Amino acid sequence: MKNVISLKDLEQMVRNGQSLNNLPADSILTPSAREFLQDREMHPAASATVVTATAPTGKPTPPTKPLTSKSPQAELDAFFASPYAHSLKQQICEMGHRLWKRAYVDGNGGNMAIRVGEDIAICTPTLVSKGSLKPEDMCLVDFEGNQLCGTKKRTSEILMHLQMMKRQPKAIATCHCHPPYATAFAVAGIAPPTCMLPEYEVFCSVGVAPYRTPGSPDMGKLVAELTDQYNTILMANHGVVTWSHNNIEEAYWRMEIIEAYCRTIVVAGQLGKPINTFTGPQMKELLNIKQSLGFVDPRFSMKECELCDSGEWRPGATCAVPTNESQGVGFDADAEKAVQAITEQILKQMKT
Repeated sequence: MKNVISLKDLEQMVRNGQSLNNLPADSILTPSAREFLQDREMHPAASATVVTATAPTGKPTPPTKPLTSKSPQAELDAFFASPYAHSLKQQICEMGHRLWKRAYVDGNGGNMAIRVGEDIAICTPTLVSKGSLKPEDMCLVDFEGNQLCGTKKRTSEILMHLQMMKRQPKAIATCHCHPPYATAFAVAGIAPPTCMLPEYEVFCSVGVAPYRTPGSPDMGKLVAELTDQYNTILMANHGVVTWSHNNIEEAYWRMEIIEAYCRTIVVAGQLGKPINTFTGPQMKELLNIKQSLGFVDPRFSMKECELCDSGEWRPGATCAVPTNESQGVGFDADAEKAVQAITEQILKQMKT
């Protein structure tokens, strides 16, 4: 039986200091293993550089030497073929498969990126369904969008992800897709109303970016400008993009949360009953939790009466926090009487 050699086998041989020049003649190489050997032939110096290691637990560890777009190509190639980079590629593939199974993407839509250095990121390729992503499909790009590694061409919308990372230093991972209910709000150009479900309030803070052509610098700029206050951004007439300061899975979770929330409030609005909302103190508690987790939200400094917003779309919801009008703030009874008396006097004069 012929020996099948995988990318993992080759990487283990490199870590053990074994030569790759004497593989059995009848060996069968997997596509990723063949790509690995081809990359090493094109950049021989990479064979002398092992950028990452494996921890005692068996979990791949990040490179000990920080990488940038100015790092030697051999080091970038070695990193891109390392177990650590492979683990990140696998994470992107897993999130892509989840997006596809949940029908958050169609065709070859959607894209993701993970920051792996000062100004470099691993990202998804263009024209590949998220349901069939493989680690060997991934690309390495600098923050100007130039492709540094990978055989497939990088996603055409990478500039938006990179502009988000440049504007928001905390952004480690970004995820863009088209979940139907959340995208419906994006098409309407309005943010979902607030103060209804705790998971949404804690994990998401939602802004709306005006429409620009997908993949254009203008689109990326408008989205990036919102990342200081929002981690979930509706792109008008397009879709949703999220970012996380932890990992790509958290960025994906935000997609599940906002989609479930938008679907829930649309259905709740059809029940013909008033929708309950949180009180001011209840919202304050949720925002305190949110702040402790390191998430962003423009409402942290607001008063309780300002926290809930149904915006332009109110699905039968009534804010549980009394408004200034209901409290009588700003109403002066004496002034009202004086205005009424003057009005009556003017009307009498007009009749004479």
